[in-house]
Order: sequence, then structure tokens, then C-alpha cells
Amino acid sequence: MVKVADIVKKLNAKIICGDENQSKELLSGFASDLMSDVLTLDTEDLLLITGLNNLQTIRTSEMSDVSYILFVRNKKANSAMIDLAKENNITLIECSHSMFRACYLLHELGLKPVY
Repeated sequence: MVKVADIVKKLNAKIICGDENQSKELLSGFASDLMSDVLTLDTEDLLLITGLNNLQTIRTSEMSDVSYILFVRNKKANSAMIDLAKENNITLIECSHSMFRACYLLHELGLKPVY
């Protein structure tokens, strides 16, 4: 299990909303820009790692019970995304790393892949 605060520190990332969840522990991560792949997941304590920054990402996460999203490649959440994430208790994190680099660093921390 990896704490959200440790993820933020390791990736030199920024929590956009959900700051109160820094002590929460996550078991696994899943990297994808295809939200159809995210819909197939049935995993708790999951970090979604994506470069797709639009409302569909938040809506898909809500439907898939994903409560933590890491946006890579300097992608920024807009105000509508932040509002929807807050409504659904989804923590949004932003970092500048590529998806590959972010996954590598998260693996170093001990975050497990979904499969």
C-alpha cells in the first residue's frame, strides 16, 4: 500500500482537490488514456494514471469507483472537472512526468499494477 502523500512527494506532484486524502493508502495503479479500458476495472484503492484531461475522465472514474486520478504530461484539470471531482469525492493530482516515467516511479514506491 502506498500513501497519497508519498505519491505526491515522489512525483513532485500537486493535489488539485482532495487534499484531505493524503493519508489514504492505495494498493494499485492503472495507466490508460482509453476510458473504455477503465470501465472494465473492478479494483478498490486504485490510482488512475492518465493524460486524458476532460470531463469524461471524471465521469468514467465515478462509474468505475475510481477515487484517485493522476494527470501526467503537465495536463491540467479545468474548473468543471474540479467541481465534478469534488462532488464525487475524487482526488485529482497533476504532475509533469510522462506516463511511462510516472509509472516507473510509482512502481519504485511499491504501487502494484492491476494486472
